[in-house]
Amino acid sequence: MQFSRVPSITLAVAAALALIGCGQKEEPKPQAAAPVAAPAPAPVPAPKPEVTVKLGHVAPLTGPQAHLGKDNENGARMAVDELNAQNLEIGGAKVKFELLAEDDQADPKQGTIVAQKLVDAKVNGVIGHLNSGTTIPASKIYFDAGIPQISGSATNPKYTQQGFKTAFRVMANDVQQGKILGEYAVKQLGAKSVAIIDDRSAYGQGLADEFKKAVEAAGVKIVANEFTNDKATDFAAILTKIKSKKPDVVFYGGMDAQGGPMAKQMKTLGLKNAKFLTGDGGCTPEFIKLGGEAAEGQYCSLPGVPLESMPGGKAFGDKFTAKYGQIQLYAPYVYDAVMVAADAMKRANSVEPATYLPEIGKTSYQGVTARIMFDELGDLKGGSVSMYQVKAGKWSYLETLGGDVMAAAKDAVAEAKEAVVEAVKATGEAAKATGDAAKEMAKDAAKEGVKAGAEAVKGAADATRGAAEATKAAVEKK
Repeated sequence: MQFSRVPSITLAVAAALALIGCGQKEEPKPQAAAPVAAPAPAPVPAPKPEVTVKLGHVAPLTGPQAHLGKDNENGARMAVDELNAQNLEIGGAKVKFELLAEDDQADPKQGTIVAQKLVDAKVNGVIGHLNSGTTIPASKIYFDAGIPQISGSATNPKYTQQGFKTAFRVMANDVQQGKILGEYAVKQLGAKSVAIIDDRSAYGQGLADEFKKAVEAAGVKIVANEFTNDKATDFAAILTKIKSKKPDVVFYGGMDAQGGPMAKQMKTLGLKNAKFLTGDGGCTPEFIKLGGEAAEGQYCSLPGVPLESMPGGKAFGDKFTAKYGQIQLYAPYVYDAVMVAADAMKRANSVEPATYLPEIGKTSYQGVTARIMFDELGDLKGGSVSMYQVKAGKWSYLETLGGDVMAAAKDAVAEAKEAVVEAVKATGEAAKATGDAAKEMAKDAAKEGVKAGAEAVKGAADATRGAAEATKAAVEKK
């Protein structure tokens, strides 16, 4: 019966629909995982900016003083090379120092020309000049431009007495040196009469004037006061005039190029009994070379202490001579001048002249030559002066006068003596307070105290003497 099959089909369909309605759904197909994004690359730090610090250096690189000028330049160049090796950063920038060397020919007019040239080049500072005669007129140009100037050799007092806050020097000035020279001539050389010659330069005349003041203050007669120039080589007329005055000492204010021949001509003309005395400008190997046999036994002064007695003298001398040869005169001081400028820049965290200039006046820098600090004028505090004599064809150290070095040695001896007194006093009081037993202990303590004090006195004296003896080798290299 066909009619009866219809319900069966209908029921089957209904059952299927019921199963679907009861939740038996088709499982969804799995979705592909979203790709993981790669991490963003770390930002590359921007390279630090670089800045070039231009330092001008001025000295005579031609003419009779060229050997001294090149010596100064080499001292500055060695300092610059060492600073660059340190890879310094100042004010957030990498710093490269560059030396701009100029030749002023020891001529005041040329000195002002190259000074203006350095100002136009926008230098960050100036090291020099060598000569006072060029340093003084150039200092006005640097002052007007606000550029710091540090000299390692210009000693005329006027340089720092002009009121220019940009002017500094790292060695004793001629007020200090001239006074010591004058006193040495009277006290150590026994001068009763003195003849003075200078080269009319700011350095030579300035030193001679200070020497004259000291000699006259001691009551010694000035029998002649003559002058020449820094280009002269013939001094026969001057020396012939002086010979008739029979001076005990002939003092020359000037450089070695004239000092050496002058000493030689003194001997030729028969001024055999007169001692020749000069300042730092003649305290060089060149003086001995030019003076020949006549240089033997003559005297000079040099601001500061001998190289071997300088805090960093031996190390500097070894490095310098290996690189440039024999030190002529001022190289250690010029090296320090560069380092003082760099030290001020680091403390100011700026290489801009207006920013680091105030820091120079606050300097307390342990240099090769000394602990460098400046007074209100820009002069080195506590400058000392050393005396030398030519012996066996070489400058031989005699003694150091004035300055902090000798004062420190004297203070050390005084403190040691005071320690002895205090030790004896303390043990005496202990004995009185604690009876016989304590007396024996106090005696032992006293012995130890006296012994320690005596050793301190001896140590201070030995240190002073040892420093002097240790300098001979370095001085003989000059």
